[in-house]
Amino acid sequence: MHVPGYTEIRELGHGGTGRVMLAVRDSDGLVVAIKHLSETLRADAAFVAAFRAEAELIREIDSPHTARVLDYAEGEDDAVIVMELVDGVTLRRLLEHEGPTGAEAALVVLKGALLGLAEAHRRGVVHRDFKPENVLVTPDGDSKLVDFGVAARAGETAPRVGTPAYMAPEQWDDAPAGPATDVYAATLVFYECLTGHRPFHADDIAALAYQHLHLAPPLEEIDEPLRPLVGHGLAKEPAQRPESAEAFLAELEEAARAAYGEEWEPRGRAGLATLTLPLAALLPRPVPAGGGDGGVTSLFHNALTPAGKLAVTGGLVLATAAAVTSAFVIWSEPPGRSSGSALPPGTAVAPAAPATTSAPPTPSPAASRTPSPEPTPSEAATPAAVTPPVTDARLPSRAPVRNVAPPRSRPTGGPAAREPTREPVPTRTQRPEPSGPPSTTSPPV
Repeated sequence: MHVPGYTEIRELGHGGTGRVMLAVRDSDGLVVAIKHLSETLRADAAFVAAFRAEAELIREIDSPHTARVLDYAEGEDDAVIVMELVDGVTLRRLLEHEGPTGAEAALVVLKGALLGLAEAHRRGVVHRDFKPENVLVTPDGDSKLVDFGVAARAGETAPRVGTPAYMAPEQWDDAPAGPATDVYAATLVFYECLTGHRPFHADDIAALAYQHLHLAPPLEEIDEPLRPLVGHGLAKEPAQRPESAEAFLAELEEAARAAYGEEWEPRGRAGLATLTLPLAALLPRPVPAGGGDGGVTSLFHNALTPAGKLAVTGGLVLATAAAVTSAFVIWSEPPGRSSGSALPPGTAVAPAAPATTSAPPTPSPAASRTPSPEPTPSEAATPAAVTPPVTDARLPSRAPVRNVAPPRSRPTGGPAAREPTREPVPTRTQRPEPSGPPSTTSPPV
């Protein structure tokens, strides 16, 4: 489908929901991203309606900390959303390349994303899929929230959707999502910025659900002044968390000033920009024909032709493309699409063998530090805490939160091997005595 008023240049990316095209608005040369719904999903009337609702929801949100929807078009053979093209990289890519951001930079990331969420919450919209892939970091050290593909009205009952690693306890319980649901996910992302890994890891959906529902997050790696902020945001009950992103933002400002002084934000933005610039520099930027900015988003170094088209070099990968095609819906896949190992509602889970535990990887100072990738229902990571058998993946029985932290491996001071723990722990796997020359190995990822 040709979108009137826009000239498409090339594909930026594609995913389960469709493809994203780089395009130029004919009237002023503005560079945009056009999201086309896939042919398979166009055959699903309910999904098309949800796609249309996504566009309507985002158009109501007017914030410099969200990617704007500029237009929506629907025809017999296509449905498209025209979106602002954001100059930046995904937070996921930043974490993969740079590891933990440092406390002040992490606070800046969280503040920008919370500002975008706050505007959505004021409009009665809940994001429901806050994760590093949906946060874009700009070269000036700012952050924007994108991809409202599974957003809903606050309090609306909807199928279980989201990314498992970032789903709040109430989402696992099939309870209505509210602003506090987004606060929980935002705090998980903040934790990942601070430590380089997520607080909860599991080898299957049921185990991950149990951890989010019952296990207290390990806070030992968090700077002590920030622990109350993280603990409040990760409370198991929505009523025990900040009631909205705006309320959480006020707590963030107070905690940041108390811990790092009045100048925490300029320092954090500078640090975040330093981390982002090497990655953003890999993207070429457009310059409009005839000079000046021409209203064109500064994203590529190449030139617009007089006809308003963009000459683009090969190998272009854009954060916006990744973000607007990344929404993950579990247990509500359209016909013909596999949901992997996701468990449908009500599926019984047989008692599992004792789970082994492993500490999250400790980031090293090397530039190649890579935090754990985003989990999917089929991810085979080892759980970070003991996960007893769960008989219902949809609704593990609630129990008082236990203050259980996952074991953490620490670097050894020399070649001497550590003796295995003598205290019997039936559900943990002991490391055997090393035979031969001792060596230091990284914990399993």
